[in-house]
Amino acid sequence: MSHGDLGMLRHDTTLLAISNSGESRELRDPLLFCQRNGIPVIGMTQRASSFLARMSAVPLVMPSVAEACPNGLAPTTSTLMTLALGDALAMVLMDRRGFSAMDFGMHHPGGALGMSLQSVREWMGDNHAPPPTVPLKASFADVVASITAGRKGAVAVLDEDGRLAGMITDGDVRRAFAADVTGVVADDVMSRQPITVTPDQRMSDVVDLLTANRISNLFVVRDGRPQAIVHVAELMQAGYLS
Repeated sequence: MSHGDLGMLRHDTTLLAISNSGESRELRDPLLFCQRNGIPVIGMTQRASSFLARMSAVPLVMPSVAEACPNGLAPTTSTLMTLALGDALAMVLMDRRGFSAMDFGMHHPGGALGMSLQSVREWMGDNHAPPPTVPLKASFADVVASITAGRKGAVAVLDEDGRLAGMITDGDVRRAFAADVTGVVADDVMSRQPITVTPDQRMSDVVDLLTANRISNLFVVRDGRPQAIVHVAELMQAGYLS
């Protein structure tokens, strides 16, 4: 840093300096530069009387604990304490800045964690196929045909205004076959209060609802109208569920 990198230290920055001994030679020039230019320093060290601690506006002095190294030399215990203190600082900063789970998801889109923080709208994308639907008075044959064509194991039943009135699943169809289905329409066999989510909810909410209610699918609804259907099989295939 002494060979041209001190320009990174501007007046609107704070230097977080870490040194177990607090006497590392490479720290002296940056610390003196900060002192001359009024740049605050947060110092993490194990020695309260060290150069780093004395030059820090906020010295964070860690406990004096022997290294776990058999020779008492290799940084082991000290590095673990430094990591823990760094994590604590990060958590406090997240809280002070109001850093939300949505913000976390925007900056961490990869992996299972990022996928769980993704919104349902992001999962749907721009080209997500609309869910299969039938009207309230659809015949039983039309219901079966729609479920088959949709290939999601369920169909949305819509009222006269196009709003979600109920849901019919493969299971509902099988149970209906136990009786005479002559003259049966969608309104007769549908579940009237299906579990739904909105596009603004997170995918973790979807997974929790599917798991807690032991169901295979649910609808994404906006203004009472179904926008998409989520099936547990496609979530497993995409990595949302293990």
